[in-house]
Amino acid sequence: MRDDATTGTPPRRRPRLPRAAQPFREGQYRVLIGAMTLSLFGAGMWLVAVVWQVIELGGGPAELSIVATGSAAGLLAAVLIGGVAADRIPQRRIMITVEATKTVAIGVAAFLAFTGTVDVWNLAAISFALGVADGFFYPAYSALLPSILPAEQLLAANGVEGMLRPMVMQAAGPAAASAAIAASSPGFAFALIAAAQLLAALGLAILRPTALRREPPDPDAPRRHPFLSVLADMRAGFAYMVRTPWLLGTLSYFTVLVLVLMGPIEVLLPFAVKDQAGGGPAGFALALAAFGIGGAAGSLVVASRRLPRRYLTVMNVLWGVGCVPLAVIGLTSQLWVMILALFLVGFAFQAGTVIWGTLLQRRVPPAMLGRVSSLDFFVSLAFMPVSMALAGPVGEAIGLAPAFLIAGLVPPVLALSAIVIFRMPRDELRHPLDRELDSDSDQDQGPTRS
Repeated sequence: MRDDATTGTPPRRRPRLPRAAQPFREGQYRVLIGAMTLSLFGAGMWLVAVVWQVIELGGGPAELSIVATGSAAGLLAAVLIGGVAADRIPQRRIMITVEATKTVAIGVAAFLAFTGTVDVWNLAAISFALGVADGFFYPAYSALLPSILPAEQLLAANGVEGMLRPMVMQAAGPAAASAAIAASSPGFAFALIAAAQLLAALGLAILRPTALRREPPDPDAPRRHPFLSVLADMRAGFAYMVRTPWLLGTLSYFTVLVLVLMGPIEVLLPFAVKDQAGGGPAGFALALAAFGIGGAAGSLVVASRRLPRRYLTVMNVLWGVGCVPLAVIGLTSQLWVMILALFLVGFAFQAGTVIWGTLLQRRVPPAMLGRVSSLDFFVSLAFMPVSMALAGPVGEAIGLAPAFLIAGLVPPVLALSAIVIFRMPRDELRHPLDRELDSDSDQDQGPTRS
């Protein structure tokens, strides 16, 4: 073989990967995203397997609601503490512990199912444990990612995650669970889920330990009881949110957006498909699939481009204006129009979410990232049950068409209000993120005065 140095030919350059694929050059990222894929696959299987296990027990909507509430309650109870943990404990260790806990919890579900001793309250308790585990997992993942990738690749990495969620958790996982149940039983599906979580834990164990990006302790500070120390860390996260206008504005806006948006999609959409378009379960499944496929497409498009210069404005406009197609759902009797509208909503919503995740990782100080990420998850979930509880009575009181008009036309007003009130255009110009950086100079250390 000839040496390029002796022949005078220029050295071969590695082919440039598309922007969305560049994070895969990093071996550590490949391991992390592989473990994340297994975890999402198991979560998608669980969504279907636990439903059919409840049905096999003779349960109905009330019993299924008990199980689903257990998961949501566990997540809400743990996520703020999970954020504190992500800023105190190596994130790799947290994620391994979470996946091991899931393996054991779902393994217990499989054992109870195989022995015929499972009941609804067992499943509710296991769902609660899984919710608690997720409350620790997501802040740790968000805080770990910037430790293994350069800043300019975070947008692409968040786009990859945005594609995986609909494809793996909403499509591949449920399909595998359905096949496992058809071939055997929900217990067999539980066993496969436990195996996926175990593989995820083993994959995370391969990751190299990374240094915890935490502020050094103040030697002059008085020693606190551990419980008080956790509360102090949690309070510091809230204080950072309150004194950082772009963060406070976006989370406030998103709280109301979830309240307006999620109930119509989750509760009223099936009735729009059935009563207006004459569709059945297959039509509803197509509508939900369109929302997920749109989200994957939006993630891919954003991951393939640079972060926009007006990132705060673009993100909030995507969330706000992207909801406008929902207004059409209440006015049409054509299923294909509903499917197209949901595709567009999913595209815009997930595109904005990818920018948001990258924004947190780029602008929040590393020592605060776990807590801020947990606040993000808490806000995203806290009003979702309220939205679902209100959607049914509101839809019956005013009708589907006005309800979807509200869901489609209120978000743009909210977006414009947040952009103006919290002066986001000025903020994004003073903190540009559209250039590739070699340092953490773009991270906010707190608000600056003009």
